[in-house]
Amino acid sequence: MAEAALHKISSNKAFEGELSKYKFKSAALGGLDARFNLFLPPNAAYNKVPVLVYLAGLTCTEDNGAQKGGFLSVASVQGIALLFPDTSPRGAGIEGETDSWDFGVGAGFYLNATNPKYAAHYNMLTHITLELPQVLEAAGIPIVSPARLKFCFRSLKMLFRKDFTRQSIFGHSMGGHGALTLYLASKSKQYRSASAFAPIANPTKCPWGQKAFNGYLQGGVEEAKSQYDAAELISKAKEPLHILIDYGKSDEFYNKGELLPENFLKAAREAGYNEVQSLIPYY
Repeated sequence: MAEAALHKISSNKAFEGELSKYKFKSAALGGLDARFNLFLPPNAAYNKVPVLVYLAGLTCTEDNGAQKGGFLSVASVQGIALLFPDTSPRGAGIEGETDSWDFGVGAGFYLNATNPKYAAHYNMLTHITLELPQVLEAAGIPIVSPARLKFCFRSLKMLFRKDFTRQSIFGHSMGGHGALTLYLASKSKQYRSASAFAPIANPTKCPWGQKAFNGYLQGGVEEAKSQYDAAELISKAKEPLHILIDYGKSDEFYNKGELLPENFLKAAREAGYNEVQSLIPYY
């Protein structure tokens, strides 16, 4: 995948680290502008740091987790970089992509579309797992100001230090679905662990997932089972896994049958796994 020029839109100090927003022309998303947020902890000035990718839910952008998630302080203390991608391509101009909140813009479902109508742009799987790491590795972004560099390190040139050999992934709702499926389906074992908050855990069996798969994929729900359904994927897994799921019993969408975490847990148990799954009664 060709390198893309990365442009910094904004940058703010946060918890002794730095939160920056970037954009670039995304080949995976059909040449559209892609935006993301990146938090670098203070120790990234001295050492490579592990990367934790956050995938947001339906209707969200790259800003929701960065601004509302409350993750930055802990990441700063633990020395972890946080990467916040968007939830879909934007500006494709495809007929119908803005007609509903649970499909199209803001609802890319972290897959690669095979329906020709969407295949040129809706490739969030490639965008997140391949394109973003490549763009960031190639960028060599300075992480401290030139003045501070001179004061602290004299002639030593400090570059953007993050370690994509130490990646994990987490997400909420649709993003929880993305975290689980990108983790479980990765043939290269790209991520060391996956955490999911109120994930869409068995999307081929719920209305949100069925709508997405029947729209984005040429083979619909049947095509989705082998790569985009966490319950199906864990039922076939063989290797050791590191997964944590939290969900609340009072969650509106849990009670509407959109999340189906019990189906995932059942499949995990039957496959011989004892994943930690936490049910919080009043959340």
